[in-house]
Order: sequence, then structure tokens, then C-alpha cells
Amino acid sequence: MGEQLPESFHPVDPDESFSFSCHPGVPCFTECCRKLDLALTPYDVLRLKNRLQMHSGAFLEKYVIIAWEEGQIFPTCYLTMVDDGRESCVFVEKTGCSVYTDRPSACRAYPVGRGMRRRRNGTVEELFVLIKEPHCRGFSERVEQTPPAYFVEQQLAEYNRANDMLLPLLQHRQIKQGFRPDRKRLDQFILALYNLDMFRQEMADGRISMNRPLTPLELQAMAGDDEQLLGLGIQWLLQEFFNE
Repeated sequence: MGEQLPESFHPVDPDESFSFSCHPGVPCFTECCRKLDLALTPYDVLRLKNRLQMHSGAFLEKYVIIAWEEGQIFPTCYLTMVDDGRESCVFVEKTGCSVYTDRPSACRAYPVGRGMRRRRNGTVEELFVLIKEPHCRGFSERVEQTPPAYFVEQQLAEYNRANDMLLPLLQHRQIKQGFRPDRKRLDQFILALYNLDMFRQEMADGRISMNRPLTPLELQAMAGDDEQLLGLGIQWLLQEFFNE
């Protein structure tokens, strides 16, 4: 978050209040679920593929578009949209979101955006923006919010914790020094973060491994704990990309 924010993005302090509420009675209900590019975090995919009881590989094939453009360091995974003339989310229905309790973090946080930035001294700074789009009527609702309070209401703690685990990888010091992944590393990135079921199988079969014994929590990951497996995937990528 910085000087190049889109016109609809407005920086907001953590203790700054705003009026907003979203519910079926708001005239624009589900409009924010259409005509959007919805980027999925690894934890978003974890929650959705488990909700749908799908293998992560099958979920990626059916619901995800993987994009990597020149200038990007790592690929972005986008949720596919329905070809209905409105580019509607594949999970939106007349009554709302069909996967509401496992909806992606960006959907939970809307209309607040959250960014994390690692300072030079190693600490992490949390930044917020308020996203005010013309179609959204939720700002007319007289419900006072602050970004942290809204995130508590939207049950974002687990999502933020999992997403923040990516910071040592996505903002690694070697990236500023010019590191860029080759095709092999791009494939490793998707495998370890988004195709968790395949990653677990690859490790179980010995085709990939850590350069050290697994911790008790990482052994839990191999036994079926997907959240711990995501952490193991991040550690494996740090090993493969940066020799850590």
C-alpha cells in the first residue's frame, strides 16, 4: 500500500471509524461478487477445497486460473468466474454466498483492505485501506466500525494468521537483491502453497524432502493437518529458493 493506490482505495488508520454493514437487505447485496478479479491466498484454497471435499489438484483445475505476468515475482491464483455476462463468482447464489463460512479472506474483509510490510528492523507494520466503490450501498448503513473490530466480526483472525506466514517468503530480502524464480520454482510455489494434497504425497513418497528432520508439528502435517502442512510448504520453499 503506497502512493499508487487505485482511486477507490483510501488509507485508514486502525482506530479510524467508518459506517458500513452488508446484509441481504442492502440494495446492492451480492454486487461485490460480480465483475471482480478475486485473488486467492493459499489458506483460501485450503478452506475451500476442504469445504467442497475436493483434492487440491482437482480444485485448482476446476476453480482456479493461475496467472503470471512479466514483472510479477510469483504467480497469482484467481477464482474462476461464471460466464453469465456479469463475471459472477462461481459460488454466489440469489440468497448469497454458498460457501459463506469458508469464503475467501478478501470477501470477508471487504470493504477493508489489509496489507503487511516488513520493516528493516524485522518488525511488521499493518496497513489498512477502505475500498469505496460506486456500487456499494453498505456505507449508508449506520453501523460504526473500525478495521480491527470489523475483522473480528468477520472472523478473519485465522485467515490473517495463515496469510501472514507467507511474509518471510514473499518479502524475502533476496527478492530486493534481484532474486527471480525460474519455471521450476514457479511450479514449486504452486505445489507447496496451493496443491497441498499433492505436496503431501510428494513428501510422503520421498520425491521432495526437507534438509532436516521434521518437527512434531510438521509430522502432524504429514498425518493430515492441512494448516500445519501449509507452514511446512512455506519452510520447504524457503529452503529451495533461498537455502534456508
